[in-house]
Amino acid sequence: MSARRGAAWRLTALAVLAAALFAADLALGSVRIPLGDVLRALSGAATDKVWSSIVLVFRLPKALTALAAGAALAVSGLILQTVFRNHLAGPDSLGVGAGASVGVALVVLASGGPGSALLSGLGLAGYGLLSLASSAGAALVLVLILVLSRRFQDAVTLLIVGLLVGYLAGSMVSLLVYFGSPQKVQVFLGWTYGSFASVTRRELPVLFGSIGLGLALTMGSSKALNALLLGESFAEGLGIRVRSARARILAAAAILAGAVTAFCGPVAFLGIAAPQAARRIFRSSDHALLIPASALVGSVFALAADVATQAPGGGSVLPVNPLLALIGAPIILGLFLRSSRSGEAQA
Repeated sequence: MSARRGAAWRLTALAVLAAALFAADLALGSVRIPLGDVLRALSGAATDKVWSSIVLVFRLPKALTALAAGAALAVSGLILQTVFRNHLAGPDSLGVGAGASVGVALVVLASGGPGSALLSGLGLAGYGLLSLASSAGAALVLVLILVLSRRFQDAVTLLIVGLLVGYLAGSMVSLLVYFGSPQKVQVFLGWTYGSFASVTRRELPVLFGSIGLGLALTMGSSKALNALLLGESFAEGLGIRVRSARARILAAAAILAGAVTAFCGPVAFLGIAAPQAARRIFRSSDHALLIPASALVGSVFALAADVATQAPGGGSVLPVNPLLALIGAPIILGLFLRSSRSGEAQA
């Protein structure tokens, strides 16, 4: 009971922190808006129409995107770390993000590009196509990694294979870009920097729908994830249909990573760092707890990075990926040091 109470308090604290960062993301920027005016804008009782427009049209979609994208990438990373039984697995380290980029590049160069500016003629169907193509590219890479993981059981070797698959996908993107028109190439290169600010209110339903589907598939698979953490033979002994469960879980990971990559660009480190931080905070391997915990930690990381992008002021905005690297790199380095110490202790 005390452990459950402690976990509930930690979840509540993370939710409060996420809410505070969400409010800060709405209030801070080139124009500082008092929190009271932010609340009035959200309730429709704003007296300043300019501030109301800034909050509702620009900052609210950006903050909602950071909230959802952080949760999606964290849960996707948690799935990959469990299925491959490797704490350094993630959408970027296994080449899943690069595979999603191939799908986006195909859509960009064939029909325009990501975002409202270049897919406006396709409407919501265009945004759905973008998310579907990105998720399909991520899924193809996951299938390839899964097949190769049968031959390479060593964790480091698997990561190297993932990096090589990522380089292969990256070379395909480079070829597509080489044969693209200058206008489309410019848009695609801008997309590769990663940003939570490129999603408009019109696109949010597609992004949230895709992430909601991935999270729903994941929440219904917590028992299978717990079993797979101990190996496929153990899972089969518990009566779990490993193939169907693994296919459903990896499909969820591909949808989550693919949807975020499609609309926000390649966002690094979140998929690796957030699940690890959740494990350290909650000290649990139960996925019924780790899934919401990782989602909250991922949202906190993404919102914190998005708030930090406004730090220069004066209309200048920092890129989000370097800020996420400042959060994620120390966590990943700590994993390496921890693994090294445990190896020395066993020796």
